[in-house]
Amino acid sequence: MDHHHFELPRLRELARRAAPQVFEATLVPLALFYIALSFLGPKGAILTALCWNYLALVRRAVRKEGLPALLVIATLGITARSFLALASGSSGLFVYFLQPSLATALVGGAFLLSVPLGKPLAERLAHDFVPMPASFLKRPKVRQLFVRISLLWALVSLANAAGTVALLLTVPLDHAHDVVGPAAAFLAAKTGFSWALTMGGVVLSSWWFRRSLRRNGIEARTASTATAATDLAVPTAAAA
Repeated sequence: MDHHHFELPRLRELARRAAPQVFEATLVPLALFYIALSFLGPKGAILTALCWNYLALVRRAVRKEGLPALLVIATLGITARSFLALASGSSGLFVYFLQPSLATALVGGAFLLSVPLGKPLAERLAHDFVPMPASFLKRPKVRQLFVRISLLWALVSLANAAGTVALLLTVPLDHAHDVVGPAAAFLAAKTGFSWALTMGGVVLSSWWFRRSLRRNGIEARTASTATAATDLAVPTAAAA
């Protein structure tokens, strides 16, 4: 049996490095959106969140700092959804909240389609983060593992999208006289639902991956600054 070594980062180190980027790219614009919604209305809230992302990009460019991929992807996403929402008429909130769900559904479809094509998307994502020898990837049990993880994230993504759309359809965002209350209720429910699904997928796919390493004689060493093997567990974070 071949013996290989993988370096897996400590989860605490991953969280410490990811937290500032998540805060800057997603949590701040979400908070600004909600605050502006109370004072500026739907269109003002959409523009406020959009301006924050571009100011964050400009600030980093002026300081000659690197542009985090999460911030760039989040800015592209919020730009598309903002223009579509503003052009849709009415308050635009329904379209604004619908677009991320459609993107999540497309990601789920990509994971699902990759399985019958014989190229599980989870395998490609994992290999991007951790160099894995061909002899390891060719093992039938390893192939089955990546098929399962791909199907898992297809299910997570599609369930996330479907659940969010179902929540959205129950909230009268574009017809209510006061949209602040309905929007706040939707955001709270959507955030809890999405995070519960995502964390469940993270735990299960990480457990599957580590168990496969052990069963195939792979030494998994924890490193504080290594590139994450378990990053395959969150392939759709930016889309959500």
